[in-house]
Amino acid sequence: MRRRLPLPIVVLAALGAVLVVLPVVALAVRAPWGRFLETLTGPGARTALRLSLEVSVTATVLSVVFGVPLAWVLARARFRGRSILRAMVVLPVVLPPVVAGVGLLAALGRRGLFGGWLDRTLGIQLTFTTAGAIVAATFVSMPLVILAAEAGFRATDVRYEQAAAVLGARPGYAWRRVVLPMVAPQLAAGAALAWARALGEFGATITFAGNLQGRTQTIPLAVFQRLQTDPEGAIALSMVLVIVSIAVLVALRHRITGGAA
Repeated sequence: MRRRLPLPIVVLAALGAVLVVLPVVALAVRAPWGRFLETLTGPGARTALRLSLEVSVTATVLSVVFGVPLAWVLARARFRGRSILRAMVVLPVVLPPVVAGVGLLAALGRRGLFGGWLDRTLGIQLTFTTAGAIVAATFVSMPLVILAAEAGFRATDVRYEQAAAVLGARPGYAWRRVVLPMVAPQLAAGAALAWARALGEFGATITFAGNLQGRTQTIPLAVFQRLQTDPEGAIALSMVLVIVSIAVLVALRHRITGGAA
């Protein structure tokens, strides 16, 4: 027998669903499907799509390369200040994107704490460059890899590593052949979420790298610019991000809901 849910809860749930779903439905309804391909294949949109893929994929690779070892340290090592370090490295998840961009300027801008040295010594300038857009996307997406990987490492029984060591496996070999395969699903989920986050990054990118077509203008920045002159084009580009986001959520639905259908 199906249990009846309390009416007030059903009403609140329905209102909450409408609040979240209505903007997405409105985008789909208002999207210029007749000129959708024309909009996406235009010079500006095509460049923004290419740059978005370049920035998001590179940011995801960097997030995995640096984030997974950091997650391992947070999960396994015991040292003073570990809680503070964990809070700092996942801070970008809750940090306002514009504040993240200001922080990147303060650290890596031409007059920043480290950026000034890079410019004077190595002639490297990150602001208003594609590399700067990659740094901004990595900054906001890497915490998602760290959170997923650390959860996976903590759920892994240390005895498997100890057994590998007893059998003569070196620590690096055991880490690559025993630990990483066991946490591969968590790593894949974290990498996918990081990629989606990097693909949709806006605030930190426009603050740190600017909005230069062909250099730093990714899809979200192109949407922002088109909204002022071509609202239909902005909606068409927005639908690209909506479709990608839905695809990622569908692919990761079992990880997000804990196996529920």
